[in-house]
Amino acid sequence: MKVKTMELKGNKGVLKFEDTNLYFVNSLRRIMLSELPKLAIHDVIIYDNTSPLFDEIISHRLGLIPIPTDLRLLTFREECKCNGKGCPNCTVRYTLSKEEEGVVYSGDLQPEVKSWAIKEDKIPIVELSKDQRIILEVEAILGRGKDHAKWQAVQAPRYSMEATIEIDKNRIDELKDFIKELPNDLVELKGEKLELKDDSRLTELELYIGKAKANFINIKRDTSKLTFSFETDGSLSAKDALRDSVNILLNKYGEFGKLLKNLK
Repeated sequence: MKVKTMELKGNKGVLKFEDTNLYFVNSLRRIMLSELPKLAIHDVIIYDNTSPLFDEIISHRLGLIPIPTDLRLLTFREECKCNGKGCPNCTVRYTLSKEEEGVVYSGDLQPEVKSWAIKEDKIPIVELSKDQRIILEVEAILGRGKDHAKWQAVQAPRYSMEATIEIDKNRIDELKDFIKELPNDLVELKGEKLELKDDSRLTELELYIGKAKANFINIKRDTSKLTFSFETDGSLSAKDALRDSVNILLNKYGEFGKLLKNLK
């Protein structure tokens, strides 16, 4: 297998795989969606809320705020030595108190420890009018996407196979007529070779081919050459999300190998 990093900065990652199997990349995709842990607000105590929104709506919005996560420092509450009581090893606490007119943002959540300060600080929670206020405290704990969407750190991980466009060289005149009906920035004919100007628009080309029933064009996909891309919600960097997802996948392969050895 060959892996080339095309982009791995901030919240976005793009990798190119060669000499691989489709199931491996799909396994990584599914790990990111369902098994990769992250922090999310789980317990909310509202002391006072005279805003236009009900307590339940406020709690729901709080749960979807990306909380900065460091998996090296935290453990799951149910696995913690505190027996689920909520200690600094498994729980991150915030308070929010605002009594002035204006929008309450995610950055108004004040962490118990400064290192857990919200990075995505401009997410609106509720707008307060004159004489309205909201006072609450929350606890964030680790969870997985398979338990609830609020614990899904990676958004829409996806892969595409490398495609080759083949044309019937005996019907080149029909091909030229077909190209005239396409957007000018979609494809380019170079001699007897048809190429996309932007590889990400392959699906668009296929729609035009299907609509025109252009059977003189054939698109073949190579399942051993894949481009894998993903974005995080900001709770984890793309680099950390990739590293931790790969480690989870390797551990699962290891556990599966041990189970196979125990079979009689």
